[in-house]
Amino acid sequence: MYLKKEQKPILFVNVLSIMLFSIIFLKRKNYEFMIYIGVIVLFLWLILHTNKKVNYSTNVLWGLTAWSLLHMSGGGLYIKGVKLYSTMIYSFVGEPYNILKYDQLVHAFGFAVATLLFYHLLKPSLKKNFNRWISISIVLVMAGLGAGALNEIVEFFATVIVPNTGVGGYENTALDLVSNLIGALGAMIFIYFKENNK
Repeated sequence: MYLKKEQKPILFVNVLSIMLFSIIFLKRKNYEFMIYIGVIVLFLWLILHTNKKVNYSTNVLWGLTAWSLLHMSGGGLYIKGVKLYSTMIYSFVGEPYNILKYDQLVHAFGFAVATLLFYHLLKPSLKKNFNRWISISIVLVMAGLGAGALNEIVEFFATVIVPNTGVGGYENTALDLVSNLIGALGAMIFIYFKENNK
């Protein structure tokens, strides 16, 4: 396991938050989110064991950490008796779509970070004067959406394993995927302007 000095606080925050939320979820018998904790631990292990080879960006790792915290908070914190994930931030559209919920913001943020991670992984393979931004944009946005689809598969298995998860039906899945697309596109726009303003 290899950690740069500036990555040690990131590991500390992750371990502390995983321990804290594991206690909360176990105490409440929230086994759905214990599955998600397992997924987070798996990805943390993967990052720790590939860190030396990949040389992850500290900003991307903080982004993944923030996403993890937002996700665990969404399932573990309540405001006025309502789970944070079910909280409406601002009502643009009512039933059955319920836009804009905390859940949708977390999806957009999370898959923006995932798209940034994919760019970080892909960048060493690109030519130094790479200028085919349409091609790379399609690949990166599709990679972000692929990660989002994998997330929906995990959610599906959670509903199979743990009844009454409150994940939601077809509209929720579709809105999650739309939010993932918005996040991936936002990340791609950020990457484009960042790389072209160097």
